[in-house]
Amino acid sequence: MTDATVKLMLADVDGTLVTPDKILTNKAIAAVRELHDAGILFAITSGRPPRGMAMLVEPLDIQTPIAGFNGGVLVDRDMNVIEQRVLPEDLVVPVSDLMESFSLDVWLYTGADWYVPKADGPHVAREAWTVKFAPKVMQDGVKGLTENVAKLVGVSDDHDAVARATEAAHDKFGDHVTAAASQPYYLDVTHPLANKGAVAKYLAQRYNLDEDDIATIGDMPNDVLMFARSGLSIAMGNASPEVKRSARRVTTSNDDEGFANAVDRFILR
Repeated sequence: MTDATVKLMLADVDGTLVTPDKILTNKAIAAVRELHDAGILFAITSGRPPRGMAMLVEPLDIQTPIAGFNGGVLVDRDMNVIEQRVLPEDLVVPVSDLMESFSLDVWLYTGADWYVPKADGPHVAREAWTVKFAPKVMQDGVKGLTENVAKLVGVSDDHDAVARATEAAHDKFGDHVTAAASQPYYLDVTHPLANKGAVAKYLAQRYNLDEDDIATIGDMPNDVLMFARSGLSIAMGNASPEVKRSARRVTTSNDDEGFANAVDRFILR
């Protein structure tokens, strides 16, 4: 395909659409408006819960399904659930145990709620500021919370431990889950069909598009699956060398208007 045939753009949020301070810039808003004006659909997907993307709906005038939990829950702009894919109940405790064996804190998300082992744990305050709602504190781990779990997150500032836990989750649970790092300090575990590649496929089917008609943009290993489901893949300048190698194009970083620059350089031109 040529870059000019894009009919839908699918963007990751953190590290991509927003700045390191989680700000949506005026240039990013203007870029999405220009996509709308050009008749190009715009969609977002993130490891965030759907509620954690609600603040993006109005400024970006999002009309497409919003894919939270890397596609675990799809909602409309009013946050009504379109469909959801939750973890098998019998895997919630084993996955949690595996994370804890690498000394990771375990967070649990259902459709509406977020649970943490302690309110002052690593990254909790930052995440609450990002998604604009506070977590609940688990009283007895995940054992009584195994129903309708959209995502488990292993959290640690030991990035090597997160990487090893990710590999171990792949080895132990195989095709029964999707396990990928959404940040160097987060291991996201979701339903096997809750991944960003499946989001791109879903949007192609919903809007009767070829996957080649889709452009994707992201910065982390969990974005590579959607790169493979699109004709034009764009890595952020702040992405790792491995993620950049998986994309057809590389833009500037998210502290240098990388998203807006990508829209201008690779899609609208």
